[in-house]
Amino acid sequence: MKKRELVSQSIDYMLQHIDEGITIKDVANHFHYSEFYFSRVFKAVTGDSVYAFIKHLKMDQSAIDIKLKQHKAITDIGLDYGYSSSNYSSAFRQHHNLSPKEFRKSTGATSIENPFYPEIVEQFRTFDDYDDKMEIVMLKDVKVIYERIFGNYIELKGKWFQFIETYKDHIRDDTLLIERFYDDPTISSMNSCICDLCMTVDNTCKLENIITIKGGKFATYRYEGDIKNIFRELQGIFAVWFPKSGYEMSEKYGLNIYRKIDIAASRVIMDLCIPIK
Repeated sequence: MKKRELVSQSIDYMLQHIDEGITIKDVANHFHYSEFYFSRVFKAVTGDSVYAFIKHLKMDQSAIDIKLKQHKAITDIGLDYGYSSSNYSSAFRQHHNLSPKEFRKSTGATSIENPFYPEIVEQFRTFDDYDDKMEIVMLKDVKVIYERIFGNYIELKGKWFQFIETYKDHIRDDTLLIERFYDDPTISSMNSCICDLCMTVDNTCKLENIITIKGGKFATYRYEGDIKNIFRELQGIFAVWFPKSGYEMSEKYGLNIYRKIDIAASRVIMDLCIPIK
């Protein structure tokens, strides 16, 4: 297995088991490598030690849970990720520079600063506004070419252009571009992006970097507008609609499915999709 692919698959495994007290040994054993070799490869690809990365995942994913699961006690969320009440509060503050309680209180805001355009404060709409455009749909499995990106969210636009140029010979009339995102840019460091850039392909494609994105039940919001406003729409959905929706995320990622892209006008038609149960 190639080193970058090993790291990508190991991150998937970590995310699937992040609330089960997962250790470096668990991950290395799963992929049949020694802890020393796996740790060395992981550090070379991501720049982080496995231990630091697992802690980073726990702090960021638990913050997402605090944001989305308003009904659940913070102490119970900490326990889900293997922390006692006091240890969780201390680790959370060290990572996010505020306590879990302070963070939960901040999620009730009706506006948010845009990290991509610091001069802009985005205003959220009401729950009913988002709910009127939300549909619960069953998405099918899709086979895609993919590349996992580690790094800064701001660099994603350039990465997309590189990705499309690399695989332009595989683009057909019905090809879809899909982002599979794992982070919330209002929670994770801007330099800690984990995002899969994907392009749908048919069964005849013989490239090595092919995966299947599993379908299932998704809350799907159709967005038509300027690319710069995608952040506002996603944040509104997660900050306003999701906590009151009665649903829970069934996976630790979301999908942005691009239906139409007008690069010249910087406008898109896309589906913002959240896996739910």
